[in-house]
Amino acid sequence: MNREYHKWFSPRLGREMELLVFGHGGMPMIVFPTSMGRFYDYENRGMIDAVRGKYESGALQAFCVDSVDAESWYNKAVHPAQRAARHVEFDQYLIHELVPFVRARNASAQLTVTGCSFGGYHSVNFALRHPDAVTHCVSMGGAFDVHQFVNGYYDENCYFNCPPDFLPNLTDAWFLDRYRRMSIVLATGETDICLGENRRLSQILSARGLPHWFDVWGDGAGHDWPWWEMMARKFF
Repeated sequence: MNREYHKWFSPRLGREMELLVFGHGGMPMIVFPTSMGRFYDYENRGMIDAVRGKYESGALQAFCVDSVDAESWYNKAVHPAQRAARHVEFDQYLIHELVPFVRARNASAQLTVTGCSFGGYHSVNFALRHPDAVTHCVSMGGAFDVHQFVNGYYDENCYFNCPPDFLPNLTDAWFLDRYRRMSIVLATGETDICLGENRRLSQILSARGLPHWFDVWGDGAGHDWPWWEMMARKFF
């Protein structure tokens, strides 16, 4: 299986960013790590091996990105306004640096985003912000409300990166039309600590008439890697 390591200095983040690429073609997929996770966690946790055949056959190509969560939402050492602003810079890195990198290496017109836990937040938020770039979104055990990170503070950067807030009020047909063409999966377990957040977002999507798959796993499925590994086998 093709495996590549890449690193470059991001002018939008003012720091070096690392990533791993798995596979040589097929559906390109941006993989976000869990809370304050690293670009190598997805591989280390067995998520690549879970569908190894897809990478080896050229059906799937993963781009596992690094996070700046410790500098943004989770950075309690700075004011919440700075946390949100740093996340916006991360979003700019993704759309203006990472996506062109993916497009240069993979000719597919499609693009999947995925992640587990807080990686699910990143995948859903990025997909909703950039539906012209993303065609498929698979969140596994995601949590989508950023209010928990801002200590009562709120500004536009917070609002427009909090799907449960901006989605109910969105009226722009350009976005809504593209959402309707997007494949959105909200996968979670019956004992997942984020089940309520997934149900809430599913209800919001349904209220807006936006098609999606709200998939609640039984058999005691919870918020952990063994469940996400099985989800990867199902959705990829």
